[in-house]
Amino acid sequence: MITQTLAQEIIHLQADFCSALSDPTRLLILYALSEKPCNVTELSVELKANQTTVSRHLKVLRERELVNTTRSGTTITYSLSDPRLIDAVDLLRSVMRDRIAFRATLVNNLVAADLA
Repeated sequence: MITQTLAQEIIHLQADFCSALSDPTRLLILYALSEKPCNVTELSVELKANQTTVSRHLKVLRERELVNTTRSGTTITYSLSDPRLIDAVDLLRSVMRDRIAFRATLVNNLVAADLA
């Protein structure tokens, strides 16, 4: 049986995990890493973003254990910790697309009713 304290702890961890997905740059980083492992410089070039900004976002993803690191000399290469992350983000995107389509249908129905 899950106690209320444990349930709250799980919800807090889930919210913290999801907060890592709440930034567009971090989502772009995850999608880039789903294609291939990259270092900060490669990600900066691919995303056309400042290296400091990319590093800051990678730190958040690393702290939430969404990315893994591999060191080779002075170069750190980042990779997805779990490929299911992209599946999860794509599922959220699908839900969002359906909600947008639903709202568009409502607007179209209102416009059609106004024209009738």
